[in-house]
Amino acid sequence: MRIMVVGASKGLGRAFVEGLGKDAALIVGVARRAPLDVAVAPGCELRWIEADLSRPEAAVEQIAAQAPDELDAILYNLGVWEEHAFSEDYDFLADSPKAIARMVDINVTATILLLQRLIPRILGARKPQLILTGSTSGLAGSGRPEVTFGASKYALRGIADALRESFRARRLAVTCLQLGYLNTQDGIDASRDAASQRGEGGLIPVHDVVAMTRALLNLSDASFVREIVMPALMDERF
Repeated sequence: MRIMVVGASKGLGRAFVEGLGKDAALIVGVARRAPLDVAVAPGCELRWIEADLSRPEAAVEQIAAQAPDELDAILYNLGVWEEHAFSEDYDFLADSPKAIARMVDINVTATILLLQRLIPRILGARKPQLILTGSTSGLAGSGRPEVTFGASKYALRGIADALRESFRARRLAVTCLQLGYLNTQDGIDASRDAASQRGEGGLIPVHDVVAMTRALLNLSDASFVREIVMPALMDERF
């Protein structure tokens, strides 16, 4: 299997790269800067494409020029957020227009433009798959006030729904992963049991998201999952 992971340098994206190597012959990570310490399973080739998605048109050209001509799956890990997101210091009225525009460029504009270029490269696969996730805090109803980041999550669902119907006849399986709050402090190399204890059960270990994604990638050609809503068990907001 040939997998591209967009947003792959840290957190959930890095966990995808490190955790899916046993399922893939090739993983292509897309990041602003390629980390030097990422390891994949033996027998899996890892390539990096460096691109700054805050400059969508230039980044898309750069990625398209370096991406393989054929892929089986794309995992799009969307997610930059406000400087003070998820904290008491967040204030929408204090966000600069430049910062807001940059977030929209990365989270929405670049996503649409890049998928427009990359989807033709997976349509020839036996089972082409696209998995979209907003990384941490992807659920509605969280009580969080981040306006631009929240808008990006709703855009992500709209992108997934539209692409699913546009390419259903081409058998493109499109899944939207709607995640609660992630434990991104403990990577895939940490013990899952230890990672699950952080946040007293209110944070999802990246191990669980990787396990769910492996299941999606290994479904038969006859089925797919439209959407997964995955909060932490002890997060009472969900």
